[in-house]
Amino acid sequence: MKVVILAGGKGTRITEESQFRPKPMIEIGGKPILWHIMKEYSHYGFNDFVICAGYKQHMIKQWFADYFLRCSDVTFDYSEGKNVMQIHDTAIEPWKITVCDTGYDTMTGGRVKRIQKYIGNEPFMLTYGDGVCDVDIQKLVEFHKNHGKIATLTAVVIDQQKGVLDIAENNSVRSFREKSLSDGAMINAGYMVLQPEIFDYIEGDDTIFEKDPLTKLAEEGQLMSYTHRGFWQCMDNAREKDILEKMWETGTALWKSWEN
Repeated sequence: MKVVILAGGKGTRITEESQFRPKPMIEIGGKPILWHIMKEYSHYGFNDFVICAGYKQHMIKQWFADYFLRCSDVTFDYSEGKNVMQIHDTAIEPWKITVCDTGYDTMTGGRVKRIQKYIGNEPFMLTYGDGVCDVDIQKLVEFHKNHGKIATLTAVVIDQQKGVLDIAENNSVRSFREKSLSDGAMINAGYMVLQPEIFDYIEGDDTIFEKDPLTKLAEEGQLMSYTHRGFWQCMDNAREKDILEKMWETGTALWKSWEN
């Protein structure tokens, strides 16, 4: 199953960092948060990634172009007037990565629509390139397969307000709407599992995935929630980046599932 990561936004709430690089390339512990997210999925055996790039997308491509050399011991032999490169030990992950330029101003739904050709007629996972979590992704996928609906999102309880969910006792999502200052409780944390029928709910570049597609799915009873009561943290601003950095430095990075 492929993992699609939304990594094309401008990161307007963390401009002190995003003016220089795409938000998913902002580093935690010396590695882009995008890398951290990919390590989470890889821990559960999901190694085929499609990255929806946009703003400064060349920087994401360049980082992965150089990644193999950064993770390897290499001999460069220029003797005898030749250019010979020999790879010795390498610590590279078994990843397949498609970085797709989905446009500079494309909305989230439009970015998903643009990578349809890389997904085909198969279910896939989707998440945001600015949040980490310790959700059990294997159990999330099993939950999705068992209920047979088009979409599953991961719901977390947090003080911040994102997309607000009204969840029934059988875990079906009865409504989905944008945040309000008076809201609380459960929000959409990403970490979604989707059937290929989701592409039929996206009209084009101007479609915001969190609005029309998810709202319509909720109205049709096709949107389910997987409740996660563990750790989740997004990186919307410098304060939240500092929280994640401090956790990494102190050995309390709860999303670091690959070493648990």
